[in-house]
Amino acid sequence: MQFTGTDLFDNVTFNIGDHDRVGLVGKNGAGKSTLLKILCGWQQPETGTMIISSGQEVGYLPQEMVPDTSRTVVNEALTAFSRIDDLLALQQRLTDEIAERTDYESDDYTRLLNRHNEVTEQMLLLGADSRQEKCEKVLLGLGFKHADFQRPVAEFSGGWQMRVELAKLLLRQPDFLLLDEPTNHLDIESIQWLENFLQGYPGAVVLVSHDRTFLDNITKRTIEITAGRIYDYKCSYSEYVIQMQERRASQMAQLTAQQRQVAQIEAFIERFRYKATKSKQVQSRIKMLDKMEMVQIDEVSTENIHFQFQPAPHSGKIVVEAEHLGKAYGDLQVFDNVDFLLTSGKKVAFVGKNGEGKSTMAKIIVGDIKDYTGSFKLGAQVQVGYYAQNQAAMLDGEKTVFQTIDDIATGDIRPKIRNILGQFLFDTEDCEKKVKVLSGGEKARLALAKLLLTPSNLLVLDEPTNHLDMDSKDILKNALLQYTGTLIIVSHDRDFLDGLTEMLYEFRDGAVHEFKGDIYEFLDWREAENAKENARLQAAKAKSVDGAKGTPSQGRQAYEQSKDRERELRKLRNVVEKIEKEIERLESAIAEKEAVLASGEAQDSDFYAQYQSLKTELDQQMMAWEDATIAVDEFQEGKN
Repeated sequence: MQFTGTDLFDNVTFNIGDHDRVGLVGKNGAGKSTLLKILCGWQQPETGTMIISSGQEVGYLPQEMVPDTSRTVVNEALTAFSRIDDLLALQQRLTDEIAERTDYESDDYTRLLNRHNEVTEQMLLLGADSRQEKCEKVLLGLGFKHADFQRPVAEFSGGWQMRVELAKLLLRQPDFLLLDEPTNHLDIESIQWLENFLQGYPGAVVLVSHDRTFLDNITKRTIEITAGRIYDYKCSYSEYVIQMQERRASQMAQLTAQQRQVAQIEAFIERFRYKATKSKQVQSRIKMLDKMEMVQIDEVSTENIHFQFQPAPHSGKIVVEAEHLGKAYGDLQVFDNVDFLLTSGKKVAFVGKNGEGKSTMAKIIVGDIKDYTGSFKLGAQVQVGYYAQNQAAMLDGEKTVFQTIDDIATGDIRPKIRNILGQFLFDTEDCEKKVKVLSGGEKARLALAKLLLTPSNLLVLDEPTNHLDMDSKDILKNALLQYTGTLIIVSHDRDFLDGLTEMLYEFRDGAVHEFKGDIYEFLDWREAENAKENARLQAAKAKSVDGAKGTPSQGRQAYEQSKDRERELRKLRNVVEKIEKEIERLESAIAEKEAVLASGEAQDSDFYAQYQSLKTELDQQMMAWEDATIAVDEFQEGKN
């Protein structure tokens, strides 16, 4: 696949191979989504050409779309196999024609039989006999439950409808898969499933994402769009960041050296311009300057939001307290009997699958939901700042950017409105724009600006990073790290959560469980728990098979179960191996600290804090290792 063009891109040229894994990166507005639309044919370049190899199919998932269907979830997903349906209809027509023919020795009859065989083979290659199984696997992987399969798509929220569209695309398996922010509507478990799926995808994948971990786990190539040009790196996103910084540092060094050389040449020319004995040397240096190819520095946008949260007012020690808290929507019990206590200054994350109650709990805490069971109360002098998941959509589209802030600004802040907006990259002209014409990223920045205006000592942020680019997310994370109040954050962005929170609450199956540790420790623990649960299910299934006598498929079932058990055992052992490597790293780091302590040299408080943190983390990893090894032992005992 090749694309060349101008406009947002100037003389851009690149190729995408059959099995490439490409991350398309750049600031908001750089043209990433536009490029994807050109690649899939939704837009045409003003100049240049785009070439797709003959017979290659392109599939595209935009950031937002509104599906128009009255089908159920499973029936809508099955439309991905329309090619198979067409072949089935053709096969039936050929079968009917064969049944009616009597000229068994004719060439036409032979051609008819051959055509029927070709269609049957095509159907087998496309997986006609496993459509239902594939469909179920993808829908479950993307977070749907079996009970959701027969519900109309229209009953679901926009985010879940986008999951149906993603499922259809994955089931179609186009040769070139183009995904624009596919993780925006997914929870962490669904993102991890999608990562595994895309790692084994048979075609090429090009994706736009602001999720570092997602990009690193999938892509092997990074194309950066900046200031109308592209730079193609044969590496993952994290490696690209290092190489990009090295490239720009090298350019600056080359420019500095060239400027020094030019200055020396010009000084020589000026000094000896009028001396006849030096005329040849002077002319030589003039020609040297004329022929010199000047070093070009990439035009890089250095505009970034910059802000910090106001100092948190004092609050009581207990900030949030709930006992036997429950919430239901009709017959659906989201969670029940939840006990929850949060003390001042803590930074915690709510994690879990979508629909398990994370946003519902956030709304109870900020007072948007009042019809719950059990008891809930905020502590003394708690002042809440809230960023809702749909905060950007809640802005009044008819107001200007300036009016949006002016309506809630009070006291000394009012004269500083334009300065505040400037910190969020809204210039004088932008301030007069109506909110409805802003991009998703601009609306997100405006909603964050609103959050700054009122001092708070409890921040509740529900998916605040949606629509923010990498740099803006880093700046927000840094501001939250320096925030002196209490923080509750709902997020599916693993890189954003890493190092930001000290405790997590997992919402799962109607309950809320506390986990002390960071996001990656939690994910390792959850992987081990899932493996243990799968082992129990496999053991139960094996017993039921053993009880069935004389079934024709008994040997086949035993073989499949054996393969499944081997796969689960590998997963469990991988978890143990991963934890052991982390334990080895921590023990090494602790040994280094202890060597410094043994020297008798005085150390500052940070040194001792780091030392203690390493020991605490080692204790947690040892507990995780114990759980993981027990899981392996239990699984192997179940096998015997």
